[in-house]
Amino acid sequence: IPITYVPARNLVFLSLGVGLAEVLGARDLFIGVNAVDYSGYPDCRPEFIEAFTKAANLATRAGVEGSPVRVRTPIIEMTKAEIIREGVRLGVDYALTRSCYDPDADGRACGHCDSCILRRRGFAEAGVTDPTPYADNRAANG
Repeated sequence: IPITYVPARNLVFLSLGVGLAEVLGARDLFIGVNAVDYSGYPDCRPEFIEAFTKAANLATRAGVEGSPVRVRTPIIEMTKAEIIREGVRLGVDYALTRSCYDPDADGRACGHCDSCILRRRGFAEAGVTDPTPYADNRAANG
């Protein structure tokens, strides 16, 4: 498990989302977890999503009254390169996105944390230029 691991991060996000979804009457909850090259984050795996969905539907009035929440994971089986290409197709401005867990004082991505390496590798494999300003360009090849 990489140093960038945040314990139960997606559990917290999804728990808050399920509570809000029930209040709003929403049945679909989307999260951008990715299992193909998830890099060791346990809460990005399909097994976690399945277990969470079951628990959420046991823990909410909507779930026990027959209106279960569905946790949607549209990119869970995509590679980082596929995700990037899909973002390009959808018009995502990747200059407005960051993945780094350790940016410098000027907000530039470190270039060497696990997330920066996965991002750089994904852009390279997708054949798309990564517009991220990196503090350390020596790790450009991931």
